[in-house]
Amino acid sequence: EPTVRTELMEQIPPIAIFLQESRPRFPTAFFEYLMPIVVRYLTDVNNQVRKAGQEALLILLEQDLVAQSDIENKVCPILLDLSAPDSDDEYKVEAVNIICKMASMLSRTTVEHMLLPRFCELCSDGKLFQVRKICAANFGDICNAVGQEATERLLIPKFFELCSDSVWGMRKACAECFMAVSYTTSPEVRRSKLSPLFISLISDTCRWVRQAAFQSLGPFISTFANPSSAGLYIREDGTLSIRPSMQDVNSSSCQPSNNITLMSSSTNAT
Repeated sequence: EPTVRTELMEQIPPIAIFLQESRPRFPTAFFEYLMPIVVRYLTDVNNQVRKAGQEALLILLEQDLVAQSDIENKVCPILLDLSAPDSDDEYKVEAVNIICKMASMLSRTTVEHMLLPRFCELCSDGKLFQVRKICAANFGDICNAVGQEATERLLIPKFFELCSDSVWGMRKACAECFMAVSYTTSPEVRRSKLSPLFISLISDTCRWVRQAAFQSLGPFISTFANPSSAGLYIREDGTLSIRPSMQDVNSSSCQPSNNITLMSSSTNAT
């Protein structure tokens, strides 16, 4: 029964945490028994079971309970199969969604070598606009996961494609994550490539795209500032914030914090 398998998936994370805490008594139980179940349920015929499996996997990755070897040899190959060009549409959409979500939890090397090539392919998926939409909505997170060199070499060309996509929702998603993409690039790329691209979004024929671009204008401009003198920095959650000066901290120690969130780096398109 699918409901039984779904319930089982919901119990996997707490069991895994227990096994991790009791590892001397159960040194290989998780890797031998539980991890294969999670991987298998990512391809279950029932979508609720797959969803429960995906949520369980993300929790396990967040808790750092999955070995690097299992990620590279078991999890990534399944996701690459599910997101292949000839894969079922529903499976492909789910796979690209989980690839984007898990990118920030994996090592840069794993993301760049195993997942980035497929992500670039999915950005150009001409069959499913839902796939391109997920890629656009999470583009900033992928850039942050792989760093400047891979972003400028591989991702910026794909970002240009998405910013000129025929579906306005794609262009809107790009405008919303523009600051996060810009923050990952060099000042030269920011000036010579991203600035003209942003002008095209702020002049878009669709008012929803223009509105999203205007909302991202301030955060995008802030990426040109010197962080050490401007006091701007990116939090772990991807938001742009202002770090108060020591003088402000000393003079208003009893006042609310001056940390101000300006704009989320990326907004998931719905």
